[in-house]
Amino acid sequence: MPFPSARPCLLKVKNYEPGKPLEELEREYGIRRAVKMASNENALGPSPKAVLAMRKALKRVHRYPESKCHALRQALSRRLGVSPESLIFGNGSDEVLVLAVRAFVEGGDQVVIADPTFLIYEIAARTQNGGVVKVPMKDFRYDLEGMRRKLSAKTKVIFIANPDNPVGTYVREKDLVRFLRAVPRRVVVVLDEAYYEFARDMEGYPDSLSLLKTFKNLLVTRTFSKAYGLSGLRMGYGIAHPSIVEALNKVREPFNVNLLAQEAAAAALDDRSHLERTLEMVRKGREYFYDEFKELRLSYVETVTNFVLADLRTDARVVYEKLLRKGVIVRPMTAWGLKTFIRVTIGKMNENRRFVKALKETLTK
Repeated sequence: MPFPSARPCLLKVKNYEPGKPLEELEREYGIRRAVKMASNENALGPSPKAVLAMRKALKRVHRYPESKCHALRQALSRRLGVSPESLIFGNGSDEVLVLAVRAFVEGGDQVVIADPTFLIYEIAARTQNGGVVKVPMKDFRYDLEGMRRKLSAKTKVIFIANPDNPVGTYVREKDLVRFLRAVPRRVVVVLDEAYYEFARDMEGYPDSLSLLKTFKNLLVTRTFSKAYGLSGLRMGYGIAHPSIVEALNKVREPFNVNLLAQEAAAAALDDRSHLERTLEMVRKGREYFYDEFKELRLSYVETVTNFVLADLRTDARVVYEKLLRKGVIVRPMTAWGLKTFIRVTIGKMNENRRFVKALKETLTK
């Protein structure tokens, strides 16, 4: 019998390679107390309120979770000032991004993205047999005019990561509004704000929820994985016109967000002091990295996120492997075509110092 063959479009899909887990590094190299600075997680961990909420919910895990995330939906609706019907929840905001492609893209359609940017955009488009149009950044910033020129009758979805991952820069509101006015209303514009909490107070950062009132083809996505420290629970959400949400729900699994994630996210949302401690840790760590990179005469991209993209001026994979042996995990940018760059997550100050020490030892040998 012939072996089952997958859809031909999957031949174009390059699997996403996540950062190496701590446990894997320690097992492979026999290292203890390694530090992971590769996946833009919150080094402070989750809010104590979130942990308590999960403990209380443990006795209910034999039941299916609320399919519509009712409690969290009401809490976010009040916090954001949006209608409950304009919210959709996902197994991480990644799932909401994928749902957008599943709902609006089919064979022959096109998705427009920046280059470099979050890899999931291209992967999601390819799995739907969609074409991918890449528009190179200019000085590590979005070329929105270049993206506008690439729009065609085949364009169905545009992805804008704001701030961008892996670059760390952001699109200003005046530029975004000009772009949105030029985009046909039949095209869905996904504004991926996974790092929103780190960037929201920056000069000119867009008030995306206000823009939703004018641009009905806009989908804003956010997550509890980054600033809220709940990466392991996979909890994200989208905000859009109810008609877009309705389309996404057509392709959403009924119990896609687990019970513990829902409870933890609702509790984390109310712990503003934990969020402020996180933001302060990132601010201090960011300045520390800038100073140390300058001392090493390394160029870097100024960021509004909890990570920094730095050019080592040498093969980043080689440096990455050497850092692993010193118990430090960073992210080489080879998959993004940036062969001499690494992306390093801002952690606790002792972790930041350990990374810098290891990097100096590696680059000076």
